[in-house]
Amino acid sequence: MLERLGALSGTPWMYLIVSLSIVLDVFVPILPSGVLVIAAATTAAGTGTAVDAAGGADITSAAHTHPAEMFALILCAATASVLGDMVAYRLAWRGGDRFDRAIGRSRRLTAAQKRLGAALTRGGGGIVVLARFAPAGRSVVSLGAGVAHRTVREFLPWSALAGLAWAAYSVSLGYFGGHWLGTSWVGTALSVIALFAAGSAAAFLMRRPDRHTAH
Repeated sequence: MLERLGALSGTPWMYLIVSLSIVLDVFVPILPSGVLVIAAATTAAGTGTAVDAAGGADITSAAHTHPAEMFALILCAATASVLGDMVAYRLAWRGGDRFDRAIGRSRRLTAAQKRLGAALTRGGGGIVVLARFAPAGRSVVSLGAGVAHRTVREFLPWSALAGLAWAAYSVSLGYFGGHWLGTSWVGTALSVIALFAAGSAAAFLMRRPDRHTAH
């Protein structure tokens, strides 16, 4: 995968593939959008490091390539994340009854929807940011906000913050992994482990209110 992304690094195709994966994984959470973002950042950072070490390019020029490409990747990933959220939100809004019945069949999804509604009403949409890191949390939050008919003003700002935080974290993992370890599976694997660790922590924090309520 790294070799293929390396051939596409810096081209519109890389951003298109990453964007499509992020938009679609709100509906198919098993899509490895986070892994793709990390791999793209790792490849870009590792490629630049290799050129500098070979002495075949101006070091100053190569050093300026990294921030620009990383910023573009963060912007692309964050925008795609918000776009996917809003598509899911609108679909759930229009098909509210169907989605509501689907959510009602799961106690976990019902509880998550109630917490989301209460949090957005209080202006404390931090749960949207946490859910962006948790496995399938983005899907639950986006669909739940639509089913509950939360307003765009309530949901969109938190979706944008969540997408930006997730994109910046994922790209940073890939960048530092590629910068320190080069374009190798080791750097990508360590970065992916760190991404999953953040997801596990987010899922734990999202479940904590249920435990307190149970007591």
